[in-house]
Amino acid sequence: MKESASSKTAQYMALFRAMETTRSKTKRLFTDKYAHLFLPPGLKVAARLSHLRAFRKVAENIIHKKIPGAYTSGIARTRLIDELLEEAVRKGARQVMILGAGFDTRGLRLPFLHGMPVIEIDHPNTARYKLSRLSGLHIPRHIRYYQIDFNKQSLDQLGAQHHFDFSVPTAFVWEGVTNYLTAEAIDNTFGFLQRFAPGSHVIFTYVHQGVLDNPAAFTGGEKLLKEVAGLEEKWTFGFVPSSLPGFLQRYGFSLLKDLGADEYRSLYLGGREKEEGYEFYRVAFARRLSD
Repeated sequence: MKESASSKTAQYMALFRAMETTRSKTKRLFTDKYAHLFLPPGLKVAARLSHLRAFRKVAENIIHKKIPGAYTSGIARTRLIDELLEEAVRKGARQVMILGAGFDTRGLRLPFLHGMPVIEIDHPNTARYKLSRLSGLHIPRHIRYYQIDFNKQSLDQLGAQHHFDFSVPTAFVWEGVTNYLTAEAIDNTFGFLQRFAPGSHVIFTYVHQGVLDNPAAFTGGEKLLKEVAGLEEKWTFGFVPSSLPGFLQRYGFSLLKDLGADEYRSLYLGGREKEEGYEFYRVAFARRLSD
């Protein structure tokens, strides 16, 4: 994945969240009043104008033609991960770690995280850009921003440097990252997660291996892979869903949920919007078992 200050895919997700936030309180899936801060001027204007129904419809059609299914799967996925994170906290998580945080704003916008330690971990370029966009705001003391260059440091080394507490149940959010990594990096990350206390939870996204092997089998798959490759954000890794429980078991985790975009769209947008595409983009939720 390109280690730039601001990836295009991260900007698109921020745009989707900003657009959703312009809906009325009774209709929107979540509120993210910070998402617009990460947008370049043109997209910021588009987000602002999305409160106009006609403009929103045009914008959504443009997005669908460019990346079929990305908008509706993106906003439904955001809501799903919010709810899974709240479930992990209800079940005993006492700190949150957001791996490859990008433009994630959950530490700022989710009330149930207020006062709980939230640790964001990201590449120095992205972290600096994010903090520059948030510089005019008061950042609560419970949120900490740590930087890591994986070419020079491991998560284990970062944990030792900042004295991570491995003894408490932790909720991990790992969104929009695994599809850019190598199998070795995936293994190393789960080895790091395995060090945390039983009762910890991990929420992560992944792409179905099938879209990498045969993109034409999925709506919009070929177009999307060409798009991300052109942005120097080529997808390199996927899971076969049926193999996921066994993989997680190797690292002491039990799979609780594994939903594709068609499923989480149905959960939150069943009565609002019908759209196909992005079914290969999945959200998994797993719990760390006792040793």
